[in-house]
Amino acid sequence: MTAHMRTSAEPAARASGARTSGGFGVVLRGIRKQFGTSVAVDDLDLDVRPGEFLTLLGPSGCGKTTTLNMIAGFLTPNQGQILLDGQDVSRQPPDRRDTAMVFQQYALFPHLTVGQNVGYGLRMRKRRPAEIRVLVADALERVGLVGREGHRPGQLSGGQQQRVALARAIVVRPKVLLFDEPLSNLDLKLREQLRLEIKHLQRELGITSIFVTHDQTEALVMSDRIAVMREGRIEQLGSPDEIYHDPANSFVAGFVGQSNLITGTCTGSGPEAGECTVRLPGAHMLPARLVGTARPESGAPVQILLRPEALRLATTSTDPTVPAGLTIDGQVTEVINEGSVATVVVRVTDALRLRVAVPDPGGRGLPSPGDAASVVIPPGVARALPN
Repeated sequence: MTAHMRTSAEPAARASGARTSGGFGVVLRGIRKQFGTSVAVDDLDLDVRPGEFLTLLGPSGCGKTTTLNMIAGFLTPNQGQILLDGQDVSRQPPDRRDTAMVFQQYALFPHLTVGQNVGYGLRMRKRRPAEIRVLVADALERVGLVGREGHRPGQLSGGQQQRVALARAIVVRPKVLLFDEPLSNLDLKLREQLRLEIKHLQRELGITSIFVTHDQTEALVMSDRIAVMREGRIEQLGSPDEIYHDPANSFVAGFVGQSNLITGTCTGSGPEAGECTVRLPGAHMLPARLVGTARPESGAPVQILLRPEALRLATTSTDPTVPAGLTIDGQVTEVINEGSVATVVVRVTDALRLRVAVPDPGGRGLPSPGDAASVVIPPGVARALPN
C-alpha cells in the first residue's frame, strides 16, 4: 500500500471544526465482571489521563478485551463504576457514551460504499448531508484514502479496510477512541506502518485512546502508558520504558521483551543503595537493583532479570572490546540469526543459560555451537524482582 495518512491537521481542522478531548478522562473503580463462576475482571482500578494513548496488554484470557467492552458499553460490570468525563456511565448503553470502537474484524457494511460507511455514525446523529460530506472527506484524507469514497469494502485490501474503520471512528470526534486488536489480521509490514500512523493521528486529534493488544511490540511503540494484565488484574501500569526496564515482577518481565530470568540467592545489600548482592548458579556474585516490591532478606531466593541486549559476548574472558563487568565463561549451545540481530545462547551450568543479543551480526563473526564464549554483565543492568 502506498497511501499515507496526512501529517498536517490545520486545513481539515478548520473545515471540520475538529476539537481535542480537553479535560476528558476515563476512570474505572472496583470493576468486576463475572461470567457464571468465571471471573474475567477482578476489582480493577484504572485512570486514563486526558488525551493519552493507553494500552491494555496481556495474554489471551487476561480480561483486557472484557475491560474494553465494559468501557464501550457492550458489557455491564457486575460491580464498580465507569466514569467518562466525570459522569458515571456504568449502566448507560453504548450510544450514550460518546465513544467509538475500531474492531479487529473491521465491522464494515459490505453493501455500503467507503464514504457511506465512514458517514454512517454522522447520519445516525442527524447531521446535515453537506456537513457529512465535508467531515467524511476530511476523515478519508487523514487516513490516506482520498478517491476511495465510491469503492465497496470488498474492493479494498485488509489494510485499506482497517483505514476505513479508523476513519469511521474518528469522523464523529468521540471523546474516547477504543481499539480492539485492530492490527492483528494484517501482515507484519502493514502492522508496522499502521501502528505509527495510528499513533500520529491520535496525537494530532488529541483523543483519549485505549488500545487492546497481546503484541508487546505494538504496546511499546504506540503507548504513552501500558497496563499489563493477568487474570483480570493489572500487574503493572507505567510508561513503556518503566515496563521494559523496571518490570514489577517476573510475569511482566517475561511477557514484555526477551529476558533472562534467573533464580539466585540474596547474600546481603549491594555496593549501592537499593541493591542486593545475588549469588547466581555457579557461585557467581552479582549486584542487582531492587525493583517493585522486591526486598529479599539475606539467604532468600530472588528472581534476577537480565535483558539479552544489555549483555555482551566475548570470545575470551580477556577480550578488550567488551565493557567492564562480571564475566561468566561458558559454551555456545545455539545461534539464532534474524538478520539485524542474532541471539546467542551460552550454557554456563545446567541451571544457568544466558541469551545474548548481538546487533548487526553480519558485521561481526558469530560463534558456532560448541565454541567457548564469555558473557559480560555490565554494571547496573541486573534487576532483582519480587519472587
